[in-house]
Amino acid sequence: MRVVIATCSVDYEGRLNAHLPLATRLLIVKADGSVLVHSDGGSYKPLNWMAPPCAMAEVEPDETEAAEGVVAVWNVQHAKTEDHLRVRLHEVHHDSSHELGVDPGLVKDGVEAHLQKLLAEHIETLGEGYSLVRREYMTAIGPVDILARDETGASIAVEIKRRGEIDGVEQLTRYLELMNRDPALRPVTGVFAAQVIKPQARTLAEDRGIRCVTLDYEELKGIDTSLHRLF
Repeated sequence: MRVVIATCSVDYEGRLNAHLPLATRLLIVKADGSVLVHSDGGSYKPLNWMAPPCAMAEVEPDETEAAEGVVAVWNVQHAKTEDHLRVRLHEVHHDSSHELGVDPGLVKDGVEAHLQKLLAEHIETLGEGYSLVRREYMTAIGPVDILARDETGASIAVEIKRRGEIDGVEQLTRYLELMNRDPALRPVTGVFAAQVIKPQARTLAEDRGIRCVTLDYEELKGIDTSLHRLF
């Protein structure tokens, strides 16, 4: 990755034309060929950019540009379109290159797999006397996140989402319809568990006899030692 801080102007030509007047900006050239122009604001979003596939050439300024104080020009051309980015550098304050290596990718905390594991370890969150039968209980139409039993020994199918919406309720409904045909399991009731449950999803679930549980991820991890809360 090349990181440059320079006083520059930028012109973009393509599906639309855009101009950034002379100012000090952060320029980033990534290994994939992308070029990004940032200001000291606007959060993560660049002011202008060129996404790959593209090619960048650093050239000498023409006579007019040189007379205006331009010391170098970046020409960035997209490989599949006519989009073109021209960066005119007047003064370079910093220029460095860094080998970052292969990035392992984003590891998200609190994804559904983590919630499932934590809830399985703390199945009593669903109610006193609850016990875990197994995670990923396979049915003919896919795996139920958790199969548990309540204090009476009745089967409970648990569907876990980070964000509980109507499609999650529909998914659990299909599992329940299928599982209740199995004499070894029935009667099976459902629990729809999520960090956030949308009102429409809650209404649909309760109309179908499915209990809704709002999960506190930090509490499940043991950071919060207060009593588990059911909502």
